[in-house]
Amino acid sequence: MGRTLPSITQAFLQEQASLARFRRALRLGDQRALDDLLAAARHHLAASAYASHLLPFEIMLLAMLVEEHKQVLRLRNELEELRRGLRLDKDGRPLLPDRPASAQGERPPGSNPARGDPPAGRPER
Repeated sequence: MGRTLPSITQAFLQEQASLARFRRALRLGDQRALDDLLAAARHHLAASAYASHLLPFEIMLLAMLVEEHKQVLRLRNELEELRRGLRLDKDGRPLLPDRPASAQGERPPGSNPARGDPPAGRPER
């Protein structure tokens, strides 16, 4: 008769138990961070059953990485929305309002400041 393999949930709980001493050695804030990562990995236990070729700890790390990347994507989207709302460019600088070149004091193409050509929108005197 063959040996029965533990379910992915049992393997996850065993891996989590094996990290208990490591967790206790961490500072309180780091313990909370580790707990959050382990909780995030638990959300992927059903999918983890399909990655049986990996070690249980590798599956946990991959699930944690997926959750962390989802958070990064959420934060990126939120940052983009804030920038759009505040009208900032990708570097956080204010976007200039859309105005014609003549209103911004730019010279028309072909003008030469060395010759004394006036900026656009300013009549010559």
